[in-house]
Amino acid sequence: MLIDFAKEGVSGYQRVFDRAPELTSVATGWDGIGFGYDYMPPGETTEVISMQHTLAIFTHTSKSQWAERSIDGKFHREQVANGNMILVPAQVGCQSRWFDWGGVIFFSFDPFKVHQAIEHSHIELIPQFALNDPLVHQIGLSLKLILERDSFVSRLYGESLTNTLIIHLAEYYSTRRISIQEYTTDLSRFRSVIDYIYAHLDQDLGLSELAAIAKMSPHYFSQLFKQATGLTPHQFVIRARVERAKELLIRGMSIAEVAKQVGFVDQSHLHRHCKKLLGVTPRMIQKS
Repeated sequence: MLIDFAKEGVSGYQRVFDRAPELTSVATGWDGIGFGYDYMPPGETTEVISMQHTLAIFTHTSKSQWAERSIDGKFHREQVANGNMILVPAQVGCQSRWFDWGGVIFFSFDPFKVHQAIEHSHIELIPQFALNDPLVHQIGLSLKLILERDSFVSRLYGESLTNTLIIHLAEYYSTRRISIQEYTTDLSRFRSVIDYIYAHLDQDLGLSELAAIAKMSPHYFSQLFKQATGLTPHQFVIRARVERAKELLIRGMSIAEVAKQVGFVDQSHLHRHCKKLLGVTPRMIQKS
């Protein structure tokens, strides 16, 4: 079964498992990235070949469970424990059978995302049967949590977390060592990015979009932007939105219109971030 998750999305998942996942990132617009969670009954799949790299992270299992898996023609009968991961590179066949209920976080990403993250170096990921990687597990749980808690998940925040995950996989589960590019951390290097952020606060900004302005990979951009400004790109954008919102509220603009103008999904989203960063609500700013 050949699957292109970038085009098929949830329907591709349904073709493999005969059911829809409980949670997906379809509505978030994350660029070249797919995320889903499901609590699955015992079952099996035919051999699946995905156009994307795929990662499965097992969670919410009360005990080690037996599973049978064939990846790239190699067969394993293995015990799968809470936090274990399976990595299947793009265009590599995988067939599985499992015998108990359990939670699974699914993550897919285009091969281009790996090359983009590490300055277009050629990286070939290596298939991995069930193994424990605490960082992969924690990032998976964090992505699941933000999708559960927030109906509006910032594309910048989601892409930043997934970029960290992709870099980690490329660094530890590939055929070659990642070469590190040297950059300066001078704030002037990011002036054009900062100007762009303030000019487009009403838009759902993405990590790759901002990194392209700085002419560097998303990975290095995230690291160096924080060194230069003291804030992650996501934190900087949120702070810039709150600052602009304060100005507009003082001028007498309605809270609903301000939220729209600065890129928050609604009034409650604006309220939460104003309270967190300024210690006051939008209505309190208006009254003062």
